[in-house]
Parts: sequence; C-alpha cells; structure tokens
Amino acid sequence: MQSTDSQQKTQLLGLSTVELEALCKELGEPAYRARQLFRWLYNKRASSFDSMTDLSHSLRGKLKERAVIGFPTIRTIQHSDDGTKKFLLVLDDEREIESVLIPSEMRDDEGESKRLTICVSTQVGCSLGCKFCATASIKMKRNLSAGEILGQLLLVQQHSDRDITNLVFMGMGEPLLNYDNVMKATDIMIHPDAELLTPRRITLSTSGVVDGIQRMADENRPIKLALSLHASTDGLRTELMPINRKWNLRLLGDTIEYYYRKTRKTVTYEYILFGGLNDSYQDAVRLAKLTRRVPSKVNVIPFHPIDFTNPTGISAELAPASAEDFDRFLGYLRSLDVTVMVRSSSGKDIHAACGQLALSQVVQ
Repeated sequence: MQSTDSQQKTQLLGLSTVELEALCKELGEPAYRARQLFRWLYNKRASSFDSMTDLSHSLRGKLKERAVIGFPTIRTIQHSDDGTKKFLLVLDDEREIESVLIPSEMRDDEGESKRLTICVSTQVGCSLGCKFCATASIKMKRNLSAGEILGQLLLVQQHSDRDITNLVFMGMGEPLLNYDNVMKATDIMIHPDAELLTPRRITLSTSGVVDGIQRMADENRPIKLALSLHASTDGLRTELMPINRKWNLRLLGDTIEYYYRKTRKTVTYEYILFGGLNDSYQDAVRLAKLTRRVPSKVNVIPFHPIDFTNPTGISAELAPASAEDFDRFLGYLRSLDVTVMVRSSSGKDIHAACGQLALSQVVQ
C-alpha cells in the first residue's frame, strides 16, 4: 500500500480485503468497512467515493483526502468489422498499453456471442523478443501493478453493454515475469465478493517461464494454463523464441508434467502455424509426442503479420501457412489423436489479433 503525502494518495484499485482492512484501521474505521469498500470497488465498479452510499459521510471524506480510485485513461478505441474492440490505454506515468475485447464467433439462440473475452496486458512492453510477436518491437519498460491489471477489466467493462465472461492474460508482456501482481489481481477477480469472474474463465498464457509454472503448481492456482510452444524442435523454437535457450523443450515437458501431477489440470498448447517452417507431418508427429505427456489440447493459431512494426531478420521472413496447408496440418494432428482447437483471427483488421499488440496506432 502506498503511503500518502500532499502529492500522493493511496491507489485503491488492486488492494485486497486485508489491505483495505489495514487502511480502514488507519482511518479509525471498523474492519467491516473494508468489505463494503471492496464490493464498491470490484463488484459495483465505483469510480467515485460519492457513489458509495452505504459508507458514512465521514468515511467518504477521509477516503477523498487519503485515497484515489485511479483507472487508466482511454486514448483511442478501434473497432473491427468482426466486433472486436482494441483499447489504447494510458497509465499514470504516461506509459501506454493495449487491451482487446473479443466477442466469440459462436452464437446462442438469440444471435449473441456465447462468450465475451478480454485480452489483458501485464507489462509495458516485453523482454522476451519472440520473433513473431509485435510486442517485441517495444522495449520492456516495467511491470503493471495489480491495480493497472484490474483497471483494464473494469474500464473496458464500462464500454460494453454485455458482461465480460472470460479473461486471458495474452496481451502485452509475459505474465509469469510479473507473477505477484498478476496473481494478486487474479485473486481479486475470483473473490466471491467481487463477482467478476470464475477461475475456469481465466487463462494465463506463458512463453515457458519454468519457475512461474512450478510456482503455479505449488500454489495450486485455480486458473487455466496455456503454453506458447510454436515449434517441435529446440533449434526452431530457440530461433523463434530466445527464452528456449534457458528453458528448452525437455525441461518444459518435465515442468508441465509436474504441473499436472500437482493440479490435475489439463494444459493448452498454443501453436502458431508458419508456412513451410513448422507445418509438416514430422512437425505434427513431434508435437503430438510433446503434448500427450499430460491431458491437453492444442490451439492452432494462424500467423498474423507484423509488417507494421518494420520487422527484420527472421521476423520479416515469417509467413502464414496457406489455407490448404493449415487444414492439412489439422488433419495430421487429428489423425494422431490430438485434441485440436483453432484460434480465430478476431481483430486482424485493426492489429488486435494474436501477436499483433504493439501500440500500432503510433508505430509507423
């Protein structure tokens, strides 16, 4: 919790019930006020203290002097033809991040999307340098706070006439390199008093941070885990994802087995398909062998070009698999008894699809 002086107030977004109790105690208020405050922040999504009508005028006055409810601000909202919205958000220090609101292609009987998913960022920039990811064009600036992570969900919800049903940590940054803040935000999201999301509707995608996966296992984190794989050999994966030099495929496989033994949760493997690079039958055989070590599914993802970041080297040479090769690869996997899903390209026309987040409104 931040201390308060004449220039700085305590940011309430991101505070847990325990931290809010400590704040109430400092303000001379009973502990039960913390639960009321928690519900106003996360359940009722209050943006001002005046709206907290079941808090006393005295407490609201103290909060105005001592604290702030600080949301990111919206610089732009881009609208895709498929209903996806991309939000360029500005933080208190003028750093920028992107969040994406994605309606599912699946429809209910009334024609509404069955799911409404928010893709959330966890860092300003990224340090991992994956060659297919636009965020790699932005140097790592800093981790987001728990409040800044939660702020994306709460703010974007204000710009939707439907409740957000799912959340994926697949935006800018590597979530497991900001472990404490990501998990603190997640704990608040799934808290019964917040009524924001259930654990099974939250997915964390990692490039393969072994220490973080092990910690998720040891803490028996209830959210879902997805592993960005994208190659079936160490040579290619290292070329595409430098993190593989530290944590190679064998170590990742062992860690995923450890995770499954501890949690009994299935794992999703993410596999971007590149034309002529990782789309052969032999790739499918190796991928099947890697993924069958634990109950899992493979999410095959079309490659979304990142030309707008002016890529060089292998990044400039990557190309999507043709429609025929894409379908052929899916057939290979299914013939090998792999459970296969296909990720949509929602928001591609506004650079909001998988791998395209790079503040493209300002990248020229």
